[in-house]
Amino acid sequence: MHSMASSLCNIFLVLCLLKVLASIGPYPVAVHSAGDAPINVTKHFSFYNFSFSNNPRLVHDVKLLGSAKFSDEKGSLQIPDESQYADIRHQAGRGIYSFPIRLLDPTTKTPASFQTTFSFQLNNSTASEQAAYGGSGLTFIIVPDEFTVGRPGPWLGMLNDACENDYKAVAVEFDTRQNPEFGDPNDNHVGINLGTIVSSKVINVSDVGVSLKDGFVHRAWITYDGPQRRMDIRLGRANEEDYPSTPIFSESVDLSPYLNEYMFVGFSASTGNHTQIHNILSWNFTSVSQAFLRFPSSETCQGKILLENSTAAPTTEKSSKNEPPRSFLIFMASVALALALFLGFYFISRHRRNASKIKTSVETEIHLPRPPNKPRRFTFSQLSSSTRSFSEIELLGSDSRGEYYRGKLSNGSQVAVKRFSTQFLHTHGSDKKRLLKEIKVIGHVRHPNLLPVRGWCQDNHEIMVVYDFVPNGSLDKWLFGAGVLPWTRRFKVIKDVADGLSFLHTKHLAHKNLKCSSVFLDVNFRAVLGDFGFVLLGAESKQFESAVCHGADVFEFGVLVLEVIAGRVRDEKEEGNPEERNLLDYAWNLHQIDEKVKLVDRRMGSLINLEQAIRVLEIGLLCTLNENKGRPSMEQVVEFFLNMDKPIPELPRTRPVSLFPYNSANTGLCNTYSCTF
Repeated sequence: MHSMASSLCNIFLVLCLLKVLASIGPYPVAVHSAGDAPINVTKHFSFYNFSFSNNPRLVHDVKLLGSAKFSDEKGSLQIPDESQYADIRHQAGRGIYSFPIRLLDPTTKTPASFQTTFSFQLNNSTASEQAAYGGSGLTFIIVPDEFTVGRPGPWLGMLNDACENDYKAVAVEFDTRQNPEFGDPNDNHVGINLGTIVSSKVINVSDVGVSLKDGFVHRAWITYDGPQRRMDIRLGRANEEDYPSTPIFSESVDLSPYLNEYMFVGFSASTGNHTQIHNILSWNFTSVSQAFLRFPSSETCQGKILLENSTAAPTTEKSSKNEPPRSFLIFMASVALALALFLGFYFISRHRRNASKIKTSVETEIHLPRPPNKPRRFTFSQLSSSTRSFSEIELLGSDSRGEYYRGKLSNGSQVAVKRFSTQFLHTHGSDKKRLLKEIKVIGHVRHPNLLPVRGWCQDNHEIMVVYDFVPNGSLDKWLFGAGVLPWTRRFKVIKDVADGLSFLHTKHLAHKNLKCSSVFLDVNFRAVLGDFGFVLLGAESKQFESAVCHGADVFEFGVLVLEVIAGRVRDEKEEGNPEERNLLDYAWNLHQIDEKVKLVDRRMGSLINLEQAIRVLEIGLLCTLNENKGRPSMEQVVEFFLNMDKPIPELPRTRPVSLFPYNSANTGLCNTYSCTF
């Protein structure tokens, strides 16, 4: 009834308003008949070389970051700066145009079109032992700021561990170093990187007869059609005047998700264990973006003139005496409009208040507005729709607790959905209230090394957990797959996991499902803990679980450390020497004969700090000791990593008779690798 009364009242008032406006006659109304008129905003700059003698404003137009300089000798922008450091290994630098470029229309989300061409030369180290190797490579970058220096080595100076998760960046890389962990096909390729160092598109330039590190000057042409979202890349020798007829890459690439309205453009480069001098010898850049200006309408001006003419005419003056003053009519129209809006808002708000009382508690929990970082409840239909009815195409993995699916919510954000299996819910999750309580508590915890919980679902006898989606996937794919993670990255992963686990324990929480597939690597290869267990497998009571869950996490962390160092799974069922199948047994046996170095993954080669790796291995073994025999807390483990010079407690010379994740051997909670004799 309230809604009907509101509608009738609004219709009546609108009719009155139209009547009043009709009586006003040909009064000028400011209508923008021309609408929003698009115009092209063009930005162009050019550097024929990077010599101060030809361009005294060079230091103002191009900002240098990290190890970079202007070389008067070559007239180039050079990365790294060999005059700054005696050893130019592991250096990174950037040369950025000092002024932001408009590259995205915020209203239509249409990226700008741009074209850039530049000549570059990559010179390897003159040392004979390194002449066959390249440095890391060069990128043309589009970044949101002019003060971030990227990481050296395979990161090409593009990304930095300090970058935020939503750090928007685009790069076209000219890579001369093969890094299998990043999916590089060889040491001579061009890649397109969208917000991550892992290239979404890779072009093997050896197929077109180009060698990036041959010492010759090369020229690149990069053209991007913003409205069509299509990129074209061409590559050739700088001494060849002809524009290459065939592009090495010409496909659709949508840059809009990785752009702000204004971005900075330039170059980045880096070196790793092998050195390389990257020279940019010339650079041209042109961008064209659409902007919208609002023009005054023609009716406004004509109406005003007509009004002045009609006021001066005698006939109009005579008739106007019989009409009420126009200012009075405008006032009445404004009052009527304000009254209509007031009554409309009043009845609508009253109707909403009444309707909200009828909603069920589940509906209220789902639909009430929440802060952006606060976990929420999803319906089964929402998650089914986001995962294409839990299609096998979207399946990311599975374990004894359930299956993982990739999903896309209605707002476009990607998520990972853990769907607990019926068997798990019947055997370990029978106390659904307790399980849901644990999910909600974990969902409110935030830490850089913990994967945020987006929400949960309890519907149709199902329980699911929704996490943020991590594009680089889980650690096991990188450790046990085709690529090889370098030691520096493995060491950082172990420290990240320790930090996240220690933080959980300080909040009197536990992970309860720690393994390599529960550790994920974000776009900056920072490790984040996800796929929480919420309940401890085999625990018969909440009291028992509370007493042992922290110790169990520490034990599992120790086994995970061994997996990361060895680059192999904890329990190989069929393959290899029977004495080496159980990783924990094998590690303790090597410790007894003082040959722990044999456990270190040989695929890492010589690029490893063996002393550091052995110390970390010993920390892992410490974590597998029985709780009453020296197992440290996670807080102590973090201290071991913070102060690497501080001695750690001495390990027993021989392997303990039995190793348990929990306090007692009589609990029935042992598994295949933790209760052997």
